[in-house]
Amino acid sequence: MTDGDEAPTTSGGTSSVEIELKFDVADETPLPDWSGLPGVASVGEAERRELDAVYFDTDDLSLAHAGYAVRRRTGGPDEGWHIKGPRGPEGGRVEQQWPLGSHAEVPAEVRAALAAVTEATAFAAIARIRNTRTAYALLDSAGDLVAEFVDDRVTALDERDGVERTWREWEFELGSAAPVSPAERSALLSAAEAAVRAVGGRAAASASKLARALGR
Repeated sequence: MTDGDEAPTTSGGTSSVEIELKFDVADETPLPDWSGLPGVASVGEAERRELDAVYFDTDDLSLAHAGYAVRRRTGGPDEGWHIKGPRGPEGGRVEQQWPLGSHAEVPAEVRAALAAVTEATAFAAIARIRNTRTAYALLDSAGDLVAEFVDDRVTALDERDGVERTWREWEFELGSAAPVSPAERSALLSAAEAAVRAVGGRAAASASKLARALGR
């Protein structure tokens, strides 16, 4: 999901800002109660998604070290090629997206966008992350999306050493109807964190699924 409308990128894709919270949870942790969240009037039905993503980087992981991730993901409403940037001062990450196409390797338009980050031109698969995701839309009284909550059960393969890791995590991502003012937005995120902690969740130990897949 995205915070606000998508905008064209200079290389033919779209760009959006992603503001989310990530949590580590045990296999048996019950789902949070979202009824007390400010601005949330209802929770949509569970939506099951099967996601399969291959991540690419240089041999020395220069993109990962700079806070970037490049992936080709199938499944879900936003399947395609993505570049996710480092977190900004307000916690958001800029995500650029291009259509999936038939490319198995990093396509030219994605390489062109990466030229601003690295001079490298050779990219190889470093991880594959498969994710059984259950998504819930948190809606306001008008039926617009305040946030999306997802329950992820992840299987990740580090392509460099063959190590496979599995875990469960939650994400809470602001939607197009999220509060605009910093104070109201902070109150919503704080309430979401409190709801998660109430059932035993905790802040994620890794910054991203890719970082965890690589043992970081």
